[in-house]
Amino acid sequence: MAPTPQTVAVDFITPRHLAGGGDPAWITVPLHRACGWTYDDDPLMPRVVLTSPDKSAVLRLEPNTDGQWWVLHHIGGTGLSDWYASFGARTPVELIAGFVDALTDPAPPAETSDPFEPLRHYGWESTQTAPGLAAPDGTAFVQRPGDEHSPGPWFLTATLGYDRPVWQARFGENTLPRLVTAFTTALADPQPVWRTNSPLGLPTLDPKVISRRTVTAPKALVPAALVDRVTTLADRPHAPKVEPSPPEPPAPGAYRRR
Repeated sequence: MAPTPQTVAVDFITPRHLAGGGDPAWITVPLHRACGWTYDDDPLMPRVVLTSPDKSAVLRLEPNTDGQWWVLHHIGGTGLSDWYASFGARTPVELIAGFVDALTDPAPPAETSDPFEPLRHYGWESTQTAPGLAAPDGTAFVQRPGDEHSPGPWFLTATLGYDRPVWQARFGENTLPRLVTAFTTALADPQPVWRTNSPLGLPTLDPKVISRRTVTAPKALVPAALVDRVTTLADRPHAPKVEPSPPEPPAPGAYRRR
């Protein structure tokens, strides 16, 4: 059925890492409305700068033909190191959302995690040409140079061939493993992501590489999806506050009168 003025064609695309970047509002709007990040208001500059409520993280989104479009810098607290994360222009926003949603989680899990595990679960395997894991169809791979004594940064790349990279995500060596795991979990997810007007943003239309399933949906459902995302994030439970223990009474005879 062809779209009407009240409907829109929605494409569901797999693999999701080749679905194109998508709408940046999927990241920026929830960070501001649900997570309290503030933004710099400069309509004359083609960029967005968002700062976390505690000023520990800054996310910049700006066109950069020579590098990453999304760059997040995080200042470590007491005993913690600074770290960064960056994402190319065609990194699907659903994957970036996995990362920033974990970063802003008001009740994050305490346990550590292995970023490679979600990939192994969905059949990603080691390659002979480079250390790391590659997707079953060969269109994405994850690497981390170094060793257990001196681990390096993470590199996650989507590609259409050796000389045709589509996007790359990078995480500094001090990035929390649970955040990288949140990204690899979203990356490995076999569920399709949806796009409107997808041919303009897809890196390829080759049916041997990607799958597109098109449906006609009411136009109101597209903005409603973002509203639902904001509401869901705003309603996340917070970690219970730890009340300080009352001071113990002094032992008998601890104080003497003079």
